[in-house]
Amino acid sequence: MSDMKIDPQVTVSEKNFDLRPLKLADAGLIELYAGDARVATNTSRIAHPLPPGQTEAFITRALSEARSEDIWAIDASKDGGPELSGLISLKRMDRSQSEIGYWVAPAFWNTGVASAAVEALIKANPQGCETIFASVFQDNPASARVLTKLGFEYIGDAETFCVARNTTVPTWTYICKLG
Repeated sequence: MSDMKIDPQVTVSEKNFDLRPLKLADAGLIELYAGDARVATNTSRIAHPLPPGQTEAFITRALSEARSEDIWAIDASKDGGPELSGLISLKRMDRSQSEIGYWVAPAFWNTGVASAAVEALIKANPQGCETIFASVFQDNPASARVLTKLGFEYIGDAETFCVARNTTVPTWTYICKLG
C-alpha cells in the first residue's frame, strides 16, 4: 500500500469538537501526553520513554500521501476546550475494513472524550468501511466499555506486543459492522 496515493484526510466536525488531521504544531502536546506511562502502556505502539524524534516522525507519517492510517487530533478548541486531548485513528485493511485505535490524555479520562470521538468517526465513516475492528488490552476495561457502549461486539481474545511494556499483552477484540 505504500505506493498508493491516499485522498486527503477529512475533518470530522461535531458540535463541541473536531477530529482534524494532525499538524506539526501538535508535536508538543502529543509528546507530553504520549510520553505519560499511563498512555503508552495502554497502546501497542508508543514507546516509554519516548525516543527523541519519535513524535515528529509519527506526525510526518500521518501527513504522508502514502499513509496506511488516518490519524486525527481530538480538538475541542472551537468550544473553548483543549486543542488536543487525544488521538484517534483508522488503519486501512483489505475488503472495506479498518481498525480503530485511540488514546486520550489522562487529564481527560472519564469525561466522555473517547466515546464521543469514536462515535463521531463511526458516524462519519471517512474511509467508507463496512467493518471496523478494535482491540483493547484486557487490563483496560474502560476502553472496552467505550466500544461496547457504541455497538461493537466482542469476537474473541488475542494478544499483542506492547512496546512500552516490552511484553505481549492479552487483548479483547471487537467488531462493528456498518453496512
